Amino acid sequence: MNTQIIIVLVLNFIISLLGTLAYSVRLVGVRTGKIAVTFAVFNVLMLVSRTAVTFQSPLLTKFVESNPSSGDLINIFNLIIIISGIASIVGAFLIPTFQQMFSKAVNHFSTERSIPKLIIHSFSKNGVKYMKDSIAIPVKESLTSINFKRLPKKILFYNFISVAIITAGAFAPIYAGSIAPELRMTCLSLSPIINGTATILTSIFIDPHLSIMTDDVVDGKCSEEDFRACVIAMVGSKVVGTFVALILFVPASYLIAFVANFI
Repeated sequence: MNTQIIIVLVLNFIISLLGTLAYSVRLVGVRTGKIAVTFAVFNVLMLVSRTAVTFQSPLLTKFVESNPSSGDLINIFNLIIIISGIASIVGAFLIPTFQQMFSKAVNHFSTERSIPKLIIHSFSKNGVKYMKDSIAIPVKESLTSINFKRLPKKILFYNFISVAIITAGAFAPIYAGSIAPELRMTCLSLSPIINGTATILTSIFIDPHLSIMTDDVVDGKCSEEDFRACVIAMVGSKVVGTFVALILFVPASYLIAFVANFI
């Protein structure tokens, strides 16, 4: 397999993994009582994700430009999306471990008030020991105890649609460039329009609901158990949405090529 694609797969795994773990950040904020600090610390991890995105797109675009008529392009893109789904599943299993590690990081940052010191501490002997002690295996009770009637089904559906669109939209414009090589730049420029739909869903419906729910837990209007169930369900909808992107990818690519030719 081409070195560029291997790098893209690794970067994509990191992006999807961190994206899945992000769902549990609010839960860590509730448990530590330091919601603002929790998001401040998590922004450091999101820098890793954003950096990965910065390198992923050019590498993938360069590969498509170098192999415009390759019959394996669709299979390669499907593999990338499948890796995203696998990373989401891995992230789901790592949430209990991540919560314990991240809670410690938040408390440490609250004391030291320095991101560099937090990073150095993470690689110290005590930091590594704590990470080993924080390893936790998900228990089936986390799923069996969920009251599905109390889950925000509309929000879960919006999240499912948003993830499917973002996942397909991240790669469809690049593949569309191979369908219409003469309009490659136009196809790439349509990417923000596609992802804008998912951004609207997230900004208007998903994030506000989770924010209100977070405040309700802090105020005692919502139980932590219900909030945890919502987080688990959101992760589940992300996993399903990622794999559904496999179905949307090719139609979305041809739609982008059509729009690029039409405008």
